[in-house]
Amino acid sequence: MSKYSDRAIELFMDGKNCSQAVFAAFAPDLGLSEEMALAISIGLGGGVGRMREVCGAVSGSAMVVGLKYPELDKTEVYKLVRLIMEEFKKTNRSIVCKELLGLAEAEKSSVPEARTPEYYQKRPCVKIVEDAALATEKILFVEENK
Repeated sequence: MSKYSDRAIELFMDGKNCSQAVFAAFAPDLGLSEEMALAISIGLGGGVGRMREVCGAVSGSAMVVGLKYPELDKTEVYKLVRLIMEEFKKTNRSIVCKELLGLAEAEKSSVPEARTPEYYQKRPCVKIVEDAALATEKILFVEENK
């Protein structure tokens, strides 16, 4: 666990979506308010608009790259994003939401499920949020971790 993964889990358990939880955990240390980070990243939750495509947690990670390194060109940003995804995939089989959740097809509804104790027991999202935050920290904050 780390400061970022702890905060990401806290945000997720407080009802924020996976993308919000990861992005907002890093944003204040990179000059963006948590409130603004939550607003920017809300649409990426549930695999983008709850369509169960690219995992919102890793989408949040990708946004951290641009926030931390706004001076980098696309090629350099893409390299860092790929490194984060490779690190994430060391503990997760995919970066696709429906595959991570074991769903056969995408959700039909845009309405999120209620956050009940049963929700948290059946969904691996807390661990996914933690893994995305840890992968992001490992790749982007290497110097700070030494």
